[in-house]
Amino acid sequence: MKVDLFDFYLPEDLIAQTPLEDRTSSRLMVVNKETGELEHRKFKDIYEYINPGDCLVLNDTRVLPARLHGEKEDTGAHIEVLLLKQQEEDKWETLVKPAKRVKEGTIISFGDGKLKAVCVKELEHGGRILDFQYDGIFYEILDQLGEMPLPPYIKEKLDDQDRYQTVYAKERGSAAAPTAGLHFTNELLDALKEKGVHIAFITLHVGLGTFRPVNVEDIDKHEMHAEFYQINGETASLLNKVRAEGGRILSVGTTSTRTLETIAAANSGEFVESSGWTSIFIYPGYEFKGIDGMITNFHLPKSTLIMLVSALAGRENILHAYETAVQERYRFFSFGDAMFIQ
Repeated sequence: MKVDLFDFYLPEDLIAQTPLEDRTSSRLMVVNKETGELEHRKFKDIYEYINPGDCLVLNDTRVLPARLHGEKEDTGAHIEVLLLKQQEEDKWETLVKPAKRVKEGTIISFGDGKLKAVCVKELEHGGRILDFQYDGIFYEILDQLGEMPLPPYIKEKLDDQDRYQTVYAKERGSAAAPTAGLHFTNELLDALKEKGVHIAFITLHVGLGTFRPVNVEDIDKHEMHAEFYQINGETASLLNKVRAEGGRILSVGTTSTRTLETIAAANSGEFVESSGWTSIFIYPGYEFKGIDGMITNFHLPKSTLIMLVSALAGRENILHAYETAVQERYRFFSFGDAMFIQ
């Protein structure tokens, strides 16, 4: 299957640069995955589409303010650091710019020495292992000195960093937000609970690989990045109960989908308490074992994410939906509008 099968025309002015004031006021396209039929609603109307006994599965990862600006201690040269993955204790895999200025042994100072880092290993493509030194609690210092690492297609500065977090974000570790969840407010979640909808949480820490383009012509030659996930026993039991009682499992976002499908695929369709790394790649031809429907945003042309939603709703249905979204001037990507595939 060729990557070009998932291409579409997207005017640049449809890429949302800022979040809407009211999270639930974004638009919602409802897609029937069997017929391809479309409905145009507001996100708050999702309440009408989720039934008592259904389970909404949310990814409670929290985005780290992972971009740091520092100076080389010996020369004062500006260095930008992006935290990618914690290795052990205070050692982190990072991306640094300009990488040529950071060799093994280089010391970088942040916030007038409040935080320091020593380069202990050089990796490819600007990667470095940094060993951080500080007094106090690392994440509190990061909250003071770090910036939210917004996706590369967002050029505007974000005034309120919490708008790039879901209202239920809890487990620190992501380099990017699970953006389908940005549309929910606590009030909407409470209303769904009162209706009899189950709300469940899983965790998948989103890596920067989510923004990486597919650079091969044949999809089956693409290698997915690995991301850490976990699901507890209480959530696993709830999901099995919902399924046994005929309720639908509805994932919020591609990250929740990939987590649930990883677990269900490894356990003959059952959900079990587990954690680990997933590099599952879902594209048309994949048989879903974990979810019945999903809420998602509108994705990049030729991305692994549009391939995933095409696997669920059918490639022709999705391309028709995207063509309609462009005509109707839906807002795309992280701060954009939503789609509910049911």
